Amino acid sequence: MSNASRSVVALTPHACVTIDYDTGRTELRPLSGQPPAGTVVQVAAAVPTWGTTDAPATLPRWAPVPLRWRLAALPAVLLTTAVRTCGPRRRRFRRLVRLACCGRYFTPATTRQVHYAVRATRWASRAIPTRWACLEQSAAAAVLLALAGRRGEWRHGVATDPIRLHAWLVNRYGRPVEEPPDTSLYTPTHTPDGPGPDLRDRRETPP
Repeated sequence: MSNASRSVVALTPHACVTIDYDTGRTELRPLSGQPPAGTVVQVAAAVPTWGTTDAPATLPRWAPVPLRWRLAALPAVLLTTAVRTCGPRRRRFRRLVRLACCGRYFTPATTRQVHYAVRATRWASRAIPTRWACLEQSAAAAVLLALAGRRGEWRHGVATDPIRLHAWLVNRYGRPVEEPPDTSLYTPTHTPDGPGPDLRDRRETPP
């Protein structure tokens, strides 16, 4: 697969953001002429929130999760740490993205399982003495679900004003799980099915 086919061009009202999912390189350009090659995703203009959806400065408080999920989270976190650390640094982003999508052929996880996976991963990752951001956190949660034989609906996306990237998990209806309210401002640009948004997020609605 070529680099161009794994690139996503997120078109915002004022600029285009190119995310290369092979190298992890992100480039911001002003809107002018034809966008660069790659999957094109339209990003809506940010809606003023007046500070009502600001992300918290710390992780959410730990919530109860069954012991078996906490124990299973330990190897998931260790594997994610190993994948992040081992190998060329320039390929780190691609390795983590592939890891986050490792369970894509499994049966979709239930909403409860996704909650447990995210909570357990956050609990287990507190002892990691290295940078542990949303990409690592969400990838480890997806790995934990894969170890349980379930597909984690992993998302990586972009938001505007300011331009920022984020990675998270959603439930079967496309709703972010264990995330702050401002996660709804992000437009998905990569899912387990590859670059580009997942149309199932738009087709399915909760009962």
